[in-house]
Amino acid sequence: MTVFRNPDTRPDDVIETPRQLILEDMTPGRTFVSSERVITAEDIVAFGRQFDPQVFHVDPEAAADSFFGAHVASGWHTTAFTMKLMVETLPIAGGVIGAGCEKISWPRPVYPGDRLHLVIEVETARASTSRPDIGIVGIKVTTLNQHGDAVQIMHPRIVVPLRGAE
Repeated sequence: MTVFRNPDTRPDDVIETPRQLILEDMTPGRTFVSSERVITAEDIVAFGRQFDPQVFHVDPEAAADSFFGAHVASGWHTTAFTMKLMVETLPIAGGVIGAGCEKISWPRPVYPGDRLHLVIEVETARASTSRPDIGIVGIKVTTLNQHGDAVQIMHPRIVVPLRGAE
């Protein structure tokens, strides 16, 4: 398996991701690994207050008595955090445009101070049947914490231009 990383975190033995990816670059089995980012307690509270105002997201002290027994990030916050890392890691010509998501799961909570990174694996790639200038790529995106534990797994489909259409 070849691993591609974001250029700003690339060790010498890893191949750099091209600047603008097109369908022909997205071969099944190709894997991309993002840089690592920390999720802070302040981020968790801010996101929770705005989008998922539940005690275990917005009140670190009261969260101790919740289902999780601790302050945790919203699954939707993890998804938004994942999207940011996807955009940084996959320089798709024209942007990372979603065409749907088959499945998403949160096998473990995300805690303040967790360092998250992604492993993105191309599962399928095909030309569109209705638009000759684009392709549809199925990817598996696994968000991992600093221990290597999966905290989110999703299977989105993204729109990727064909050569000459970018």
